[in-house]
Amino acid sequence: MAIYKILFGTYTKRISKGLYEAELDTEKKLLQNPTLVGELTNPTYLAVSKANKVYAVENRDGQGGVVTFDNSVRPLAEIDAQLSEGSAPAYIGVDEARQLVYAGYYHRGTVEVYHINADGNLTLTDQWQNEGSGPRPEQGSSHIHFSNLTPDNRLVAVDLGADEVITFDVSDDGKLTEASRFKTEAGFGPRHIRFSPDGQYAYLLGELSSLLSVLKYNSEDGSFEHVQTASTIPTDWTEHNGSAALRLSKDGHYIYASNRGHNSVSVFKVSNLGAEIERIQLISTEGEFPRDMNWDKDEQFLVVANQDTDNVSLYGRDSESGELSLLQKDFAIPEGVRVTFEY
Repeated sequence: MAIYKILFGTYTKRISKGLYEAELDTEKKLLQNPTLVGELTNPTYLAVSKANKVYAVENRDGQGGVVTFDNSVRPLAEIDAQLSEGSAPAYIGVDEARQLVYAGYYHRGTVEVYHINADGNLTLTDQWQNEGSGPRPEQGSSHIHFSNLTPDNRLVAVDLGADEVITFDVSDDGKLTEASRFKTEAGFGPRHIRFSPDGQYAYLLGELSSLLSVLKYNSEDGSFEHVQTASTIPTDWTEHNGSAALRLSKDGHYIYASNRGHNSVSVFKVSNLGAEIERIQLISTEGEFPRDMNWDKDEQFLVVANQDTDNVSLYGRDSESGELSLLQKDFAIPEGVRVTFEY
């Protein structure tokens, strides 16, 4: 039996006030005790470091950026704010080895790199700007939606607007050097990427296409090669859908993708040493517009946030079959977008 704490990032367009925290009781198999822990504007993404700092996106007085909080106190105590003119990032990644933070800016089409100082403050070390567009209405310009590490400690950025996946070498002082650039099929609209446990394959989720692609990763030069693509939704689904979150089990055997519109989680079985995927389950999220989802460290429970219906659903996960079963569906978190467990 364990009780895990979970942080939820949200939009604050309707009723949410910022960042929320709740508990997962693994014995009762229930989410409980939702609490507002930080008042922010649209903190849609956050990451927690091993030093127990929370890095959250924030919009404030016409500026956007990354705000650092001490996660050991309640409410969260602000340490630092790195804000500049324009919108906030869509993604934040933490590089523990180099003590860096990577912010992917959707509307700006940039990746910004910050050094984590001893006092917890951040210092900007580099900024990289992409250019490009795609055929869909949402692809008018570069939109960075993911910026985090590869298994061999490069940085990978996913550009939804330009249909690109860009790999960088990263210096110890936080400078980026482009290593490779992969182009998806036109209109794929890539959003998030995960890597197989052995680092040989990557799984790329297309938000705009509702597709999941298997890519072969070459650690020698940071390049990718397309292997296979499968749909995250049924072939007869004709209404809007946008794929959102992507999770890969630590044994590399199962992939989970959330579908905004179809309002489901797709479960894929991975075979052939990581090279092949097959969809084996589609399960309702019991709410509308599911965004992020995450699990406990044993991957026995999956927590899914439904943004438009202000509820979170809890599932049990069978580690043998990979399939999900609903445990709880009406747990209230307003405008939930990001789900992250605290360890």
